[in-house]
Amino acid sequence: MGEVIPFKKPKLSQKHKGNTLCKNGFHKWVIENEKTFDTRQGRLVTSYVCKRCDATKNSAK
Repeated sequence: MGEVIPFKKPKLSQKHKGNTLCKNGFHKWVIENEKTFDTRQGRLVTSYVCKRCDATKNSAK
């Protein structure tokens, strides 16, 4: 049996699902590296990555 190919184009809501939240600043942050030491600042740094759009953010404690 072959693969089923959809004939309809996907709706815009399906195509951009999750991206509109990130564009409005509602990212879904996940910890990438926890408690790495930054020698220049002399503090622990945690780096976060958005699960949807792969944006990165760092936070020093």
